[in-house]
Amino acid sequence: MPELPEVEAARRAVEEHCLGKKIKKAVIANDPKVVEGVSRSDFEAALLGRTVVAAHRKGKNLWLQLDSPPFPSFQFGMAGAIYIKGVAITKYKRSAVKDTEEWPSKYSKLFVELDDGLELSFTDKRRFARVRLLKDPAAVPPISELGPDALLEPMTVDEFIESLSKKKIAIKSLLLDQSYIAGIGNWIADEVLYQARIHPLQVAASLSKENCATLHKCIKEVIEKAIEVGADSSQFPKNWIFHFREKKSKAFVDGKKIDFINAGGRTTAYVPELQKLIGNQAAKAVGDPKKRISKRKGGANDDNVDDVNEPANEDEEIVGSDKPKIGTKPRGRGKKPPIKRKFEDIEDDEDNAGGDPADDSDDEEDNKKKMEKATTSKRSKAVKSSLKKVQTNQKNKTAKKKAK
Repeated sequence: MPELPEVEAARRAVEEHCLGKKIKKAVIANDPKVVEGVSRSDFEAALLGRTVVAAHRKGKNLWLQLDSPPFPSFQFGMAGAIYIKGVAITKYKRSAVKDTEEWPSKYSKLFVELDDGLELSFTDKRRFARVRLLKDPAAVPPISELGPDALLEPMTVDEFIESLSKKKIAIKSLLLDQSYIAGIGNWIADEVLYQARIHPLQVAASLSKENCATLHKCIKEVIEKAIEVGADSSQFPKNWIFHFREKKSKAFVDGKKIDFINAGGRTTAYVPELQKLIGNQAAKAVGDPKKRISKRKGGANDDNVDDVNEPANEDEEIVGSDKPKIGTKPRGRGKKPPIKRKFEDIEDDEDNAGGDPADDSDDEEDNKKKMEKATTSKRSKAVKSSLKKVQTNQKNKTAKKKAK
């Protein structure tokens, strides 16, 4: 899905091809789920005759500055994408709008034609993006609630080390928190942790200064490299875990096996041989690594945060297995308890909505299947036990008759 490099590639394309041009036609989709807080007619009227002055980005949000407000703002969600007719912009799998489809696409949420004939469209096939018309996008949520941009406003190494030392939360969860650092999503978090050789569930405060410095360096290098190639994943270095993280079974990188766990509420790829828990967490780690999940507290709401809540203990607790224990009832057939988050991250809404299934494995569904399997196994054992008792009774009766 679109993360900082993909949105930055879109911003640069707009900057290169659209600045200084006047909007002579605007078409807004009749989709109030995506187009928020303004009618189609008012949105279109606000764009007509305006000149595109600049294209801005913070985290995974993009907005166009016109010669006068209000300005169109785009939160890309899971599959939002900018297309400019005749201009090659990096595509990603979930955008799923092909060159052979009609133009503008039926998935277009905002379409504009500029005075030189150039046409631009923001599309969203999955309907988890948000398009807004705002007087000052940077001054209101969700952009105003974002932390420093990972590319434009990076912390210094010393600031990063000091900040992590105060965070008693799994490092993957922290990296996904857009109010901490804006722009890092699931694939970037997995990549930088793999490159830094840090376990996704390692509590941030327990990392050594060397670990923190290495992670700081990897965040910079991964983001800059992805942007350097225009977010074209086919040009990412071949030794990146990115290329293998969707294979799920029998996945290897540089000959080393990749495992998948739940961290920060997201499916997480890591290499156990290289990314090991350290300190107290290493001693507490039990069970199959595939079944370790970070234990989180509270209710759910996720706008710019994938997971931000700190655990009750200094070391984030790791659960050895998600199978129900004997004598206990599974809660809601394996459903997870609600997860407390600061505000909504639209790109994660699909985990709880009725739209198309996400490409990331559905952890809740996996848990449900495990619970059903466990229940079926118990029933099967109970049936076998009953049959055995019946057969034993019949044998006893037969033996008594023969004795008489």
